[in-house]
Amino acid sequence: MMTKWKPELLAPAKNLERLKVAILYGADAVYVGGQKYGLRARADNFTDYDLKNGVAFAHEHNAKVYVTLNAFLHDEDFQGLGDYCQFLESIGIDAVIVSDLGVLRVVRKSSNLNIHLSTQASCLNASAAELWKQFGVKRLIVGRELSVEETGLIGEKSGIDVEMFIHGAMCMAYSGHCTISNFTAGRDSNRGGCIQSCRLPYELENQEGNPITFMSSKDLWGVHDIEAFFQHKICSLKIEGRMKSSFYVAMTCKAYRQLIDAYTEGKITPELLNKIAGNLESIPHRDYCSGSLESPADSETVFGQLFGNNRGTHEYLGIVIDTTSDYLAIQLLEPLTVGDEIEIIPPQGQIIDWKITQLFSVTGERLESIQKDSVVCIPRVDIMQNINKLTVIRLSRQKTVSQPELVTHS
Repeated sequence: MMTKWKPELLAPAKNLERLKVAILYGADAVYVGGQKYGLRARADNFTDYDLKNGVAFAHEHNAKVYVTLNAFLHDEDFQGLGDYCQFLESIGIDAVIVSDLGVLRVVRKSSNLNIHLSTQASCLNASAAELWKQFGVKRLIVGRELSVEETGLIGEKSGIDVEMFIHGAMCMAYSGHCTISNFTAGRDSNRGGCIQSCRLPYELENQEGNPITFMSSKDLWGVHDIEAFFQHKICSLKIEGRMKSSFYVAMTCKAYRQLIDAYTEGKITPELLNKIAGNLESIPHRDYCSGSLESPADSETVFGQLFGNNRGTHEYLGIVIDTTSDYLAIQLLEPLTVGDEIEIIPPQGQIIDWKITQLFSVTGERLESIQKDSVVCIPRVDIMQNINKLTVIRLSRQKTVSQPELVTHS
């Protein structure tokens, strides 16, 4: 069955490169953080100059940009917020994401920016949604404790757009309200300082003496819930991961773009779902689960393994940074050797399998191998003619997973 309506695909962007990658690989919108007021203080985050360029690139490609102002601010944190909102409005930001009522008030007093309510605000019912709507909120990013069906009912009853997380890391705290990092690292999780202390493997001193993890969640994916997103009119499907690589951004955007478009055209098949799932297995992730999308999260969503924090079937090799009619220039994140097999992943179309037979330096010197963090050139053959800048490439060989240190607490 075909349908004309389709949800927005919303992707994370740590920096300008990832913003461009997300949009080229199919995102309808991206969410980014500025230098202040957001919950990812350790991300690169966008300077004012980068924001201007990012908005220009997005709008040229019919995409939108949302800026996170979702930290819970103390009084001393408000300095300059009004001026910043005016700046965001002046460059054409499409919406800001807020959690705090005080921040919302400043946004409304100082600008005409559209306001989206962060998942941190824990909006879980239609009554709250109606109240937020009266405060000027245009969209709800609902708490991750809700199912797709519950979220759809909130949207229907309140008459407000609803957005859900469909992929990525999940927090064991209620809607992200956590203070573990405050105590373990002196960083306020709710003011942008979360260091994901819960994801470390702890060793408890108990009678059995077995090391366990107990606060860490599996990762979310909504591959098998695509029909429910359409049926319940979830207006925006959001990928988590503002700290993640361009490889992660590209693969998740490509996967969910394919999924949304295929459902719209009535072309969802088991083979397509398996293909999309396989590509999502290639990126760094923990075991996948559906979280609370179908029913309330339970013990099955706990990630109980000590190791394997960055499971993925493939290694991220690098990204194309320039092209000529004869060569692709690749910024490497891993070493590369003649004889290696790579997979070039274009934004549209099939993945290109290629065995490296020749490598060249940027000055044209023939190479047998080259170390990571270098730029290397490979010949651009006929099947690569549609490959452009910001195309990601992965190694065919499987990656080796490192084992983290145990953290012991009595």
